[in-house]
Amino acid sequence: MEQTKSINPATGEEIATYERIPSLSAIRKIEIANNAYESWSKISYGERAAYFKKLAAIFEENKEAYAQLATQEMGKTIEQSRKEIDKCVLIINYYADNIEDLLADEKVETEAYKSYVTFQPLGVILTVMPWNFPFYQVIRFAAPALMAGNTGMLKHASNVQGCAFALEDAFTKAGFPEGVFTNLNVKTETVKTIIEDKNIVAVTLTGSEPAGRSVAAIAGENLKKTVLELGGSDGYIILEDANLEAAAELATFGRLQNNGQTCIAAKRFIVVDAVYDEFLSLFSKKMKEAKMGEPTDESVFYGPMAREDLRNELHEQVKKTVEQGGELVLGGEIPNGKGAYYPATILANLAPGMEGFDNELFGPVASVIKAKNEQHAIELANNSQYGLGSGVLTGNIERGEQVALQLEAGSSFVNKLVVSDPRLPFGGVKNSGYGRELSSYGIKEFVNTKSIWIDKQID
Repeated sequence: MEQTKSINPATGEEIATYERIPSLSAIRKIEIANNAYESWSKISYGERAAYFKKLAAIFEENKEAYAQLATQEMGKTIEQSRKEIDKCVLIINYYADNIEDLLADEKVETEAYKSYVTFQPLGVILTVMPWNFPFYQVIRFAAPALMAGNTGMLKHASNVQGCAFALEDAFTKAGFPEGVFTNLNVKTETVKTIIEDKNIVAVTLTGSEPAGRSVAAIAGENLKKTVLELGGSDGYIILEDANLEAAAELATFGRLQNNGQTCIAAKRFIVVDAVYDEFLSLFSKKMKEAKMGEPTDESVFYGPMAREDLRNELHEQVKKTVEQGGELVLGGEIPNGKGAYYPATILANLAPGMEGFDNELFGPVASVIKAKNEQHAIELANNSQYGLGSGVLTGNIERGEQVALQLEAGSSFVNKLVVSDPRLPFGGVKNSGYGRELSSYGIKEFVNTKSIWIDKQID
């Protein structure tokens, strides 16, 4: 039977192996999930919330173990892994505490005796998840979808199967009925068979643009709903009235958080000409000072990338950008030794048509772009195939709000890095995908928004 290996990206050493299940086993698990849906969808919100409260407690009790596992499998610093587990608890409790309000019937005044909109679950939903937030991304799907009454099937990234099985085990320990949440360690090729299964009603994917296109095409052929959260190349505009020291600090964290491997990470820094040189100098200093190293070391700012092949692909993008005329200000060299490490890197004086401007750099590499003025900066920010997140740094919040409203993205933040918050919808436009996660908007992606009309008698 085929196996998948979990490799520590900091050392290159094998952590564990996991057996993949054949497609027939996956189909059987889907049948179990569909049977579970029949009863799970009928229990009250309060009963479901009780299960999720137990799940939150399990995450809190196992925080350090889960954090260590995430760090071992994908290389993020231990501090950020702990914060990821905290965020899981936050989201679980948010939906457990607010589900009745989020999915409350909406009364509509019509000529009917009674008319309203109600929200009912759909069935078994497949989620295809990436490795960069191995616990959080899954909970971001599972908490709202399962609280709404659906059941979920997880196809997780191959390199974080330890986290995938830990998630399944957590649901089991919380007492969830068999089939409500299931991990499917299958080949990527098997996903097509799973989507086509009659018991799968919808699919959500977080990952690359090619993966999103593939899943959407298969789902579309089978008339199944999809929600896609894909790549991003978030533009952050830095205006002349910004606090440049603070901006450089924020930019450094924004680019290096999660070892530079975050869809909504700040990636393109678009700086107006008046402060371009000063910002670049401050930014270079702070990026150079950021400590790279073993991610379990509490003093380390960022660790290795998740896999060596991803590190090597990023390096090729850096080299291509320089060949196209970009300026290599910092980094840009693969270090000697074991592990998938790549240094904090800055590419400057970039323009449309260059690799570092046009495409996502998924790692600790920042693109710095000079704009003539505010309007030019907005144009450069919007000159992107992506539209996930965006930001503006300024000393005038009213000005910042007006700029934010003009940026083409699912989120625009002023004087703060884009973050996902369970109270706000999360998702993108353009090639960054469609649909929303989190908040009331996210939970309503996977329900039947159903109109009810009642008259006293037949006319």
